[in-house]
Amino acid sequence: MDTHELREAFLRFFEERGHRRTAGAPIVPPGDPTLLFTSAGMVQFKPYFMGQSKPPHTRLASVQKCFRTTDIESVGDTKHLTFFEMLGNFSIGDYFKAEMIPWAWEFVTDVLKLPPERLWTSVYLDDDEAYALWRKVGVSEERIRRYGEEENYWFSGDIGPCGPCSEIYYDFGEQFGCGPACEPSHECGRFLEIWNLVFMSYYCDGEKRKPLPSKNIDTGSGLERVATVLLFESEGWDKSRLASPYDTDLFRPIIRDIEHLYGVRYGESTSRDRSIRIIAEHVRAACFLISDGITPSNEGRGYVLRRMLRRAIYHAHSLIGNVNYLDMLVPTVVEVMYRSYPELRDNAGAVARWVKDEESRFTETLGRGRIAVKAIAHLRDYMKDFMAKVPIGRWAAQETRLEDLWHSAELPEPVKLAVLRPLSDLLGPKPWLASNEEMATAKTMEIKVTGEAEFVLWDTYGFPRELTHEIAAGEGLAIDDHADSDFEVLMERQRGLARADAVIKAEVATATVDALPAEFLANQNAQFVGYQTLAHETKLLRVVVGGAAVDRADDSAPVVVILEQTPFYPEGGGQVGDRGEIVAPGGRVLVEDTQRVADRLIVHRGRVVEGQVVVGDEVTARVDARHRADTMRNHTATHLLHAALRKMLGTHVKQAGSLVAPDRLRFDFTHTEPATAEQLAEVERLVNEKVRQNLPVHTRLTSFDEAVSEGVLHFFGEKYGEEVRVVEVNTVIPRFSAELCGGTHCERTGDVGTVIITGESSIGAGMRRIEALSGRGAEEYVRQKLAELDEASRRVGGGRVDLIARIDALVAERDALQKRAERLERSLASGSATDQIASAAIDVDGVKVLASQVDLPSLDALRYSADAVRKTMPSGVAVLASVIDGRPQFVAIVSPDVIPKGPKAGEILKRVAAVTGGGGGGQPEMAQGGGKDASKIGEALAIVPEAVREMMSSNGPHDA
Repeated sequence: MDTHELREAFLRFFEERGHRRTAGAPIVPPGDPTLLFTSAGMVQFKPYFMGQSKPPHTRLASVQKCFRTTDIESVGDTKHLTFFEMLGNFSIGDYFKAEMIPWAWEFVTDVLKLPPERLWTSVYLDDDEAYALWRKVGVSEERIRRYGEEENYWFSGDIGPCGPCSEIYYDFGEQFGCGPACEPSHECGRFLEIWNLVFMSYYCDGEKRKPLPSKNIDTGSGLERVATVLLFESEGWDKSRLASPYDTDLFRPIIRDIEHLYGVRYGESTSRDRSIRIIAEHVRAACFLISDGITPSNEGRGYVLRRMLRRAIYHAHSLIGNVNYLDMLVPTVVEVMYRSYPELRDNAGAVARWVKDEESRFTETLGRGRIAVKAIAHLRDYMKDFMAKVPIGRWAAQETRLEDLWHSAELPEPVKLAVLRPLSDLLGPKPWLASNEEMATAKTMEIKVTGEAEFVLWDTYGFPRELTHEIAAGEGLAIDDHADSDFEVLMERQRGLARADAVIKAEVATATVDALPAEFLANQNAQFVGYQTLAHETKLLRVVVGGAAVDRADDSAPVVVILEQTPFYPEGGGQVGDRGEIVAPGGRVLVEDTQRVADRLIVHRGRVVEGQVVVGDEVTARVDARHRADTMRNHTATHLLHAALRKMLGTHVKQAGSLVAPDRLRFDFTHTEPATAEQLAEVERLVNEKVRQNLPVHTRLTSFDEAVSEGVLHFFGEKYGEEVRVVEVNTVIPRFSAELCGGTHCERTGDVGTVIITGESSIGAGMRRIEALSGRGAEEYVRQKLAELDEASRRVGGGRVDLIARIDALVAERDALQKRAERLERSLASGSATDQIASAAIDVDGVKVLASQVDLPSLDALRYSADAVRKTMPSGVAVLASVIDGRPQFVAIVSPDVIPKGPKAGEILKRVAAVTGGGGGGQPEMAQGGGKDASKIGEALAIVPEAVREMMSSNGPHDA
């Protein structure tokens, strides 16, 4: 069976045994920013095992897309994968070992038809029950192994569900083993684990284990591994060699395309085969990551994707050189996988664009980065040679600094230029700086690449550290023992700089938290009532002035105020904080901003503008209605824009950031290329169509899982609670827009008024930004543009109606005047040049030579004059000069019959223009140039005859 049939066979087998087929979770665990990727089939079922949520069914089966970052650097051999699929069946408090072990044996022997004599099993040390069950189904004693926790106890993490496990292994044969005592725990390659049955019955809190509410089953069978075994069992396979996932139908079509595109053959070279496997695996994995909404970046999941793609790019270029083909492999991956994952076909275009963009960007820096690593290797060799030659007693006297040696080293210039700082900082240890007493030891030191070198390559060239290691290994360079820690120090320093702005912005919030008693913070929770009202009677709980909690604040004091409940929306989700006022019995606070602090408090920053406010006051909190209404319009417009962009550009478009303010909106989204004017116009048209339809904007609370199952948009990296708020435009299916959002919105789309897109731009690789206006802001924008239109109409005469026609007429009139001026210039130039010829041309050794100044208005006119001279004097040399815009300008011509005698226009002009402090050049027949000092034109022209004579006498070009 092929792999698509294998997936179906597994799911069907367990459906027949009462299991509900369940869709696998996305590669990015929804709502869980603490976990980078889904790495096992049970991840989405954790809450069920722990008794935190009720499962939809007690028996479940799935095929789960998994990704593990730990194997990226191992990919290239025949075993490791980053992306893989896990076949799994799960029991939540239903059946246990007695059912699971016979089912597992039945599936591998009856459905997969694997020979029982090739199957081995293992159990946890003291799991006599599992041992007895394996014996009962027919596994012999010698093929059941008992192992300890390292082999046969499964943990879902340091904290989480766990339990003993039992594994099934396939035996490829003794010929692949490590000797007579070979068994499944050995790493020789003879045995391959194909199914892990976890008896999930405990919870580990990091130290101790306690029983879960029920005994559960969690199994995982690697699809790629099972497919490998099935291939090895097939009749056409040569049993003298091992099979690998790269030989299966999951990879062979991809590898065939790599062979075709890169002109290589798989199986002919160990190093090339490794590169081919890396390209195939990483491109396949990238297709799934990008399709699930991850895009290349320098942080988190995006950095994992970038690392992987850049590793593939490096190996692709090692096969064929500076050619970008990776995106051409995307359709092949889609063709192989789409039957089981149709979303790949839907996102294929976007995936290919991301891959192409990343390869194009990295190709530019790959060469420079390689040179930089080679430079380090060259320098190491140079230093080793230097240290070998310099006597120990004279070493210190050299006062050697590596950068001095670097500049004197006989290295290729590109290598020198590739290094952006003295390389003494990039190598370690530094034996050339050793004292005389340390010389003998220092000479034997191995010079290595430091953490700083890795950081420079990452920061300057975007080289993942792992790729630096790979290139360094190719150059025979070792990595310094302290490289990891040194790299992290530099990274943290850079992160600190990046966080500076955020730290400054949070100073008020930090000071507020520091000023409040711990018991107050522990017992407070933000109570926002602003969805229902803009004014609310409440109590003033705390006042902070200058970073200290106070009982009261007087007129003009800047304050931070905390209320028992508040209608003020705190800044979040891109929406700015509300403004307004807090009115107390004896005073008034003007609220300038509202923020959320420590996830618990809503704080109001402002100034006391009247009287005095006192802790404990009963106050009225009143939001600025106009500020809120304008902000709501822009927030609802943002949701409409997001939906319209996805419809126009593709569902790969996802929000990457936003600003929702009262006067404007900004929406950042994932997309690899600029939107065309036509696309933007269609997006704007669609948004305004929905505005005119006056659709309801509905909000409701639901569970996160329910929202995701409905297809509501949510954003990776956001932390969502059990209960989430859905904002949807038009509740009738299909909804135009549905997103998880805590912001404030209009009740109907018609309240938005009008939406106008004012700009679209790039904000980084694969990221675009839309800027737009709605409501009053859009009205003001239109009013301003109409005013500009009126002013333009006034300047050209008439009204708005026929403005374009009048502009076209003015342009036509300007063009006609310009052509007339050009004709006049030609006429003037032609007449002036002709007048000069008769009086100024002289004979120099049988060649007519003209050197004359003419009064012309432009350089074009000077060139026209030269053309006129050429017609009037078909044989000879002419140099014309004119003062144009206060500077001397020259044109020189030499007729074709004179050039063989020696004179060249370019050489003549260099000499002439140099007299006026300038220069020029051109072809032997014609040249032009200019100078600085117009008073020396006569002197410059005077040297022309002698220059011609010298060139003729030497019968060759004169070297100016």
